[in-house]
Amino acid sequence: MHFIKELIETPELKNPAKNHMNIHRHFYRYSKGDFIGPAIKISKTSSKITLKGSHEYEDVIAELVLKTIKDKEKLIEIEGKLISGGDISKRLNEHGLSWDMQKSTGKTKNYKADITDKITVEKLIDVIELIRESSYLLLSFQFNPLYKLKTKKKIPQPSKKKVDEDDVNKRIGFCTGYIENTEENLKRVIENLIPDFVEDLPKKWRSIIVLNNYKITDIELPTDVKDSRLLRILAVRKGKMTRSIEVDSEIIEKQYSIVV
Repeated sequence: MHFIKELIETPELKNPAKNHMNIHRHFYRYSKGDFIGPAIKISKTSSKITLKGSHEYEDVIAELVLKTIKDKEKLIEIEGKLISGGDISKRLNEHGLSWDMQKSTGKTKNYKADITDKITVEKLIDVIELIRESSYLLLSFQFNPLYKLKTKKKIPQPSKKKVDEDDVNKRIGFCTGYIENTEENLKRVIENLIPDFVEDLPKKWRSIIVLNNYKITDIELPTDVKDSRLLRILAVRKGKMTRSIEVDSEIIEKQYSIVV
């Protein structure tokens, strides 16, 4: 499940660093203030649904494309990059994957693997869920002209712009997925990306832009940790998440009090 959907369902997490790292890790870079979160655009024609997302939406876009493919045992050719906060080679090996994780030599300490592989649809869905607590999987593949995914291989720097200066059209070029436009597929997209806006949607629409922005008002630091890096990682952020959708030029907004 995508971290935003999970946060909508449970906005105030208990011990997030211990029990909800798949959500918490998306927030521990934030200090107090207002921040631009991930964004996605859903658009449709008579034949296809297009999903264009910023960084932090690439996992659920890949998942949606894969889950709408009927033959889950079909092999697909994938290429891209895996970026992780730690060496997860053992976990990958346990799932039959021999992706070569290399420790970075730059300022940011992480592990990376260049990926060129053939894998079943079902296994790739499992891998996406497996690594959600620690890693980013930046994939590209084409199953057929109606089911394909394209993701950039370099994670962008966090935006330093103010919320009202956001260039959403530039950000959502990070990952693009295409699936066939069927009633079942469209329902799956809506339930995964905007479950809290289902009742607000008009019967007919062409495109929806989804924004997620955060206001961090309080940071609780653990009292038994001295290491500054661990303090930042383990600290609990409190504030608000503002979600808005623009549906064919009409804007609808919802707010959530969050503890992450």
